Amino acid sequence: MRVVNGSEIEYFERANKPRGGTFRQRKLLEGKPGSASNYFLQQAETLGDFVSPRHKHNFDQYRFQLRGTFEFARDGVMTPGVVGYFPEGTPYGPQTSAEDSIALVLQFGGASGNGYMSEEELTSSVVKLKETGEFNNGIYTRYMPDGSKINQDAYEACWEFNSGRKLEYPAPRFQTPVFMNPENFAWVDSHDEEGVATKTLGSFGERRTDVGFARLAPGAVMTAKGARLFFVLSGEGTLENHAWQPETAVELVSGEEGAFHARTESELFFIGLPTLG
Repeated sequence: MRVVNGSEIEYFERANKPRGGTFRQRKLLEGKPGSASNYFLQQAETLGDFVSPRHKHNFDQYRFQLRGTFEFARDGVMTPGVVGYFPEGTPYGPQTSAEDSIALVLQFGGASGNGYMSEEELTSSVVKLKETGEFNNGIYTRYMPDGSKINQDAYEACWEFNSGRKLEYPAPRFQTPVFMNPENFAWVDSHDEEGVATKTLGSFGERRTDVGFARLAPGAVMTAKGARLFFVLSGEGTLENHAWQPETAVELVSGEEGAFHARTESELFFIGLPTLG
């Protein structure tokens, strides 16, 4: 079990990043680098100059819009409260941000087993690739010895440099990303735990990654089992020997169990990580 208080973590601007525009992040939790189940949970802040071309990934991604709006062209616009699931192999974007925006972003290894490249691996790849080219608005341009140029998606170039092989994208299981409006889903009271209600938005893929919300009345106790991540939206309470409050992030690994004791009325956002291997 890991518990981190996001409000005590400073945002910082990444000096070496594959996408264009101003990007600041607050690192919350990450998995085991090199594993198929590696993940990275962050609060991502973009300013009005962010831009990224239409692209796809070999990993899965959830986004929960906390502040501002974020546009994905033909795929739609994420406004505060909207949750998006971006499956591996499914193209999306281009992305633009015309105003300051903050989102909770989880990127994690999907059913294909390609895993997720760690932040350290991504950053070091950007540094090395700058020796033979440049990054501009989400595209990496490689300068060849004969004077020619080769353009490639920036993340794809980093992944191939880090792994030493060509990136082969998994066949898309979904034609488009899935945007969800949580306010249109109903709360369902727990049959076993008094004062606890959940709002499940969906469960995706054969590896069953799910997403939703939990609401606890003052004094309520909710027992949760891994592998699962939580992000506190409101309220205060305790989890074993840890205190939680707004912007606290919690990781429960597979086989682990924890009891959330709510001191005040609370709401938590949760994501179930897929079962891999």
